[in-house]
Amino acid sequence: MIFIVLSICCSVTVAVLLKLAKRYQISIIQAVAVNYFAALLLCFLFFKPDVSLLNAAAPWQIYIPIAILLPSVFLILAASIKNLGIVKTDIAQRLSLFIPVLAAFFIFKEDFNQLKIIGLAVGFPAIFLTFLRKAETNETKGNWLYPVLVFAGFGIIDVLFKQIALYKAVPYTTSLFIVFAMAFVVALVIVVFLAITGKIRLQLVNLACGLILGLFNFGNILFYMKAHKALANNPSTVFAAMNLGVIIVGSIIGILVFKEKLTKLNYMGILLALAAVIIITLSQNAVR
Repeated sequence: MIFIVLSICCSVTVAVLLKLAKRYQISIIQAVAVNYFAALLLCFLFFKPDVSLLNAAAPWQIYIPIAILLPSVFLILAASIKNLGIVKTDIAQRLSLFIPVLAAFFIFKEDFNQLKIIGLAVGFPAIFLTFLRKAETNETKGNWLYPVLVFAGFGIIDVLFKQIALYKAVPYTTSLFIVFAMAFVVALVIVVFLAITGKIRLQLVNLACGLILGLFNFGNILFYMKAHKALANNPSTVFAAMNLGVIIVGSIIGILVFKEKLTKLNYMGILLALAAVIIITLSQNAVR
């Protein structure tokens, strides 16, 4: 369970770092670019990817959209945390699991049991209640779009990563290395363009913050994979503990540390989100 705890800590730390970025005037896009460079190096050191296995038959049609989506959704994640806080953004990210669940039914033609249907039925009102606001001012109007895009973005990325996992000709860790490399190139192109057009100014502080961000981002992936390896016979335990842990810890930090304000309906949404994750986890056990 120590790997699950470490993965939860790394995931929530990424959210906290993005929350603090505005306070310390950190350029998110620069930090995100360096983050993928750091993750790329760590992936090479820990997983020893075999790039010689890559050829024209590798799933490049999946690598490319993931490489574009990763930095793009990371920027949306940062905007969501900045505008709506850690609590609602973490829940949006975790409830994005509904998209691969729906994809399993509509695309991969997997059977749905009663528990999975109930889990989805509980999850959708959870999304609505969590993001519900008392009233919108001109300043906050449209901010709900950020967590919706986080929800959709991470869900699509999860579906694409699952497709990569099914491709046995190239080891998953090698695919991960390639995806990080391509995501770094995409983010770097954006940084160079913004720097040339004078939209941003390159600063060393962003390099330092990006390295720290990359360390925790990769740590989240590394410990999550180690948890699945250590609990190979109980993957649903890892799945549930990770998602529930991030929602709970993220909510506690958001409310107590950053004083994020939630309504009673928002709290009800959090409870429904926790219930939905538990029910979907139980539905996976039922299938086995």
